[in-house]
Amino acid sequence: MDGWENSDPRPLESSNPALLKNPMKNKNPSINLNEEYLLKILEQKKRPLKLKDLEESLHLSSQERKRLKSIVKGLLRKGSLFKLKNRMVGLRQEMNLETGTLWCTRKGNGYVIPDNENTQDIYIPQRFIKDALHGDRVVVRLDHRGKHIREGKILKVLERRTHTVTGFIKRHKNLLYLYPDDERMPHHFVIKDSPEAKGLSDDMLVACRITQFPEDYKEPVCKVVKVFKTLTDVKAISLFITYKYGLPMKFKNTTQRYLKDKRLSINGQEGEDLRSKPFVTIDGEQAKDFDDAVYVEKTRRGFTLYVSIADVSRYVPVDSPLDHEAYERGTSVYFLGSVIPMLPKVLSNDICSLNPDEDRCTVTVELKYDTQGNLTGYLFYPSLIKSGMRLTYTKVEDILVNKKRPFKKGMEHIYGQIEHMAELASILKDKREKRGNIDFDLPEPEIVLDTEGGLKAIIKAPRLFSHRIIEEFMIAANEAVAEFITRRHQPLIYRIHEPPDKEKLITIERLLHTLDMGYGKYATQQLYLQSLLKKVRGTVYEYFINRIILRSMKQAKYSAFNKGHFGLASKIYTHFTSPIRRYPDLVNHRILKGIINGGYLYNEEELERMALHLSDRERIAMEAEREAEDRVRVLFMKDKIGEVFEGIISHITSYGFFVELIDLFIEGLVLLSDIPDDYYIFEEEKFRLTGRRTKKTYRIGDRARVRVIKADVERNQLHFIIATN
Repeated sequence: MDGWENSDPRPLESSNPALLKNPMKNKNPSINLNEEYLLKILEQKKRPLKLKDLEESLHLSSQERKRLKSIVKGLLRKGSLFKLKNRMVGLRQEMNLETGTLWCTRKGNGYVIPDNENTQDIYIPQRFIKDALHGDRVVVRLDHRGKHIREGKILKVLERRTHTVTGFIKRHKNLLYLYPDDERMPHHFVIKDSPEAKGLSDDMLVACRITQFPEDYKEPVCKVVKVFKTLTDVKAISLFITYKYGLPMKFKNTTQRYLKDKRLSINGQEGEDLRSKPFVTIDGEQAKDFDDAVYVEKTRRGFTLYVSIADVSRYVPVDSPLDHEAYERGTSVYFLGSVIPMLPKVLSNDICSLNPDEDRCTVTVELKYDTQGNLTGYLFYPSLIKSGMRLTYTKVEDILVNKKRPFKKGMEHIYGQIEHMAELASILKDKREKRGNIDFDLPEPEIVLDTEGGLKAIIKAPRLFSHRIIEEFMIAANEAVAEFITRRHQPLIYRIHEPPDKEKLITIERLLHTLDMGYGKYATQQLYLQSLLKKVRGTVYEYFINRIILRSMKQAKYSAFNKGHFGLASKIYTHFTSPIRRYPDLVNHRILKGIINGGYLYNEEELERMALHLSDRERIAMEAEREAEDRVRVLFMKDKIGEVFEGIISHITSYGFFVELIDLFIEGLVLLSDIPDDYYIFEEEKFRLTGRRTKKTYRIGDRARVRVIKADVERNQLHFIIATN
């Protein structure tokens, strides 16, 4: 077992991969020709070079020349090199070029999220997007650097990342066209003649595979792979979203063959036997994969927290077919009533899942705290546990709040265990709040299905303290792992969350001013935002102010370089506690076990490449989940046409305003064209629309009674009108 590591407040150091010091001095004809070597040479030459010049200066053999061409092609594909018109190649960063992922907007313009996370996003006007599609990896030339914005032009598509497109059929003369339902896709596609295209008519909803991209002045072409017609139930919506976002429907044959040939068992586990400790899992009622089990010991000196995480790395060897597919997927995707798992169910729901009364291989994080919740030491080691009970959040809440005693004789010790957990979690929560943790502690909308999988209701699912217990313990474990690996000078995949732009905070302050809600000065941005959330708690503005602040935040992402976590007010953070459903956690397990056992370690460059891919996969999964939920909400409103609801104006635009229905968490649009009593002026700075003649206003935060007039699931549109008495 690794010895206790004492907490140390000194600044953390990061490690950097070693580079070749001077490759030009190497005159050996049998040089180690690789990407790093070639980039170093071009850097020292300080100008673009022709391939022929490189070959001659390096005195390469014919075999090495072939190798050089292959390396140059690879670097051109990556975007590290860029080819000029005169057949020269140069370093991308020396030519005012950047690479990144294109993220389009519904207005037609876009932003490139740079591969280099130390630089801000690049705005791309619509006319300079050219043939690139939403999600593509591109090369951008920077044309303008303002104080708050960088602007550029797309020069080249490095990687096509969108291969499936969904939308509506339109017939023009003798041709069928697909008009994408996603407004971020500006092109319409010619539909290739095929058996699947027979019998299609206008406005049918279909999914197509792109067979020709919009390049070299050619129209994009696609082939129909699935006809949906209408989306009338939850399953149809989930399947549609799966096609739209190109999500995998089944595991590859190579993965399935690998699992069939591999015998999975827990035999031969080396590590601490913790089966005598009464671990429990605490999850939602519908959970099927259990990553984590917890146990707390209370002593006179404080607490010892045990967080045992499924040892997924034991069953997913590096570079195996299973590993390759898990990396490609990046994360599990959760829809209502179904899941697209990162790992096959034999792992996620069985051999890796910490099911009750079954021996399971885990990696344990053992954390020692004093009575004030200060971390005094930590241990990390492989272990064998047996979860004593599968608890749910509601059951734990009943025990803590309602003092219920549901367990059979012989299980009474669980009550004391839960009390100890609650006590430690409360202490940790208070400490994090003092340092500025931003807590969006809101009830979540919960969509309830009937026994046949149909929509039954949308209810307000309360935030329970039992949720907080597990959150606090997982955050504590993630922070401890990040600190331990970093102090050992080993690279890892950090979970970073950068502060919001100052302009976003200024916008929030202006909004509060229009709502007659004051704001003060605080030591940190976190404490300021924390105070706002407390100010609106329990008011009619609570939900939408939380939403506005949440939207102002930058998205958390993965990186090989530590930048802290703004939302958690944490100086160093990672993801470690969910390796069944998140690939970064699996990588960090391997790194931690590598430190303990002296095994496989990654380098920083490899981890940064992984982090970019995994951040993209997470972004796609989140967007898919969000759109599926939105469409299900529209489906829920389909039989409520004509009904009147109370809501709050949550967003103002030049063409209308959005109303969030109270308690249903459903947002719909009121178009100005449906308000015939006046012409309305959009006053963006004041967050309102004002009638020219009547001076009537519609302002963010105002209550509104609305009537449902349209619920189109296929087009994902929910429209209201103002209800008159």
